[in-house]
Amino acid sequence: MNVLVMGGNRYIGLRLVEELVAQGHKVTVLNSHEVPLPAGVTRLHGQRHEAGVLERLLGPLRDSFDAVFDNTAYTPDHLRPMLDLFRGRVKHFVFTSSIAVYELAAAQPVGEDSAVGKDAATALYGAYAAGKVACEALLAQEYAENGLPFTALRVAHTCGPMSPAVTREPGTFKRLEEGRPLLIAGKVEAMVHFIHTGDAARALCAVLGKPVAAGQTYNVAGGQFSSIAGYMQLMAQAVGVSPQIIRMPDDLPEDLRSPIVHWLEASRGSMVFDIAKIRRDLGWEPQMTLAEGLADSYRWFREGGRERYTYDFSADDAILAALAQRGGGHQDGPARIVRRDQLDTLQNL
Repeated sequence: MNVLVMGGNRYIGLRLVEELVAQGHKVTVLNSHEVPLPAGVTRLHGQRHEAGVLERLLGPLRDSFDAVFDNTAYTPDHLRPMLDLFRGRVKHFVFTSSIAVYELAAAQPVGEDSAVGKDAATALYGAYAAGKVACEALLAQEYAENGLPFTALRVAHTCGPMSPAVTREPGTFKRLEEGRPLLIAGKVEAMVHFIHTGDAARALCAVLGKPVAAGQTYNVAGGQFSSIAGYMQLMAQAVGVSPQIIRMPDDLPEDLRSPIVHWLEASRGSMVFDIAKIRRDLGWEPQMTLAEGLADSYRWFREGGRERYTYDFSADDAILAALAQRGGGHQDGPARIVRRDQLDTLQNL
């Protein structure tokens, strides 16, 4: 197929482009930041949110594409110009949404029919969630009124190479390499559901050629999930060290927050997502275990990825100092290096 990818210059978007090319599709990307792309990919340079850019760059090509992947729309205002361009012209309009749309659920796993956050003031993930929910609603309206063959994929927390934020895996990998303790706080036993970016890219591609996907919404998550504490153990396993994990007291001052735990599950509780629907309809299966996904992420980090980030551990030092003032409330000494055949014997938190 001839496909258009909005974004496609980093993380999930770049993995999507690579997967599409590997599957033999002809790919065009539109983005504002140039990166190395697979051979044969056509790149259009532009900032989609600037007035007139989409019409100027995509208007002459609107009848050229069989499918559109929109990874960079966060509000209906971002989406409407794309719908005006491609209404009635494509076989698939694939929208990258997020599990952030969901509200807290009393029962797990969370299915596609679970409650979502429509109000930015009250949604679990605020304006980001409400914007994605509104985009999904607009697409559903287009499907009902004009037959737009959209599919929305709600992607879970991700891991993998090229993380866009040092506060995700890169900062934790660096701490582990330097023998720094991992400071965690909140509901560290809460379950968090992840997916490797390669598996997410394959899920997006799985929509192509599947008419059953029209008008549907799918959860996209890995085959495994983990507690926050367990995830730290798996990251240490990827690095090849025995981690020194410190659970922070709940009564530390508000400004002394965990520098590595950024998931809302730490404050709100477990969220696990049902992927039965995408398995049934699209025949997609996650391929990577959590350990394999983090090992892939660390391989990229070790082979040059670490130089892409700037590291600041001053927050860690402030927390450790506060714990020390309480009478040595943390363990001293660096993480010790262990052989990989010893890793299975490590004790969990």
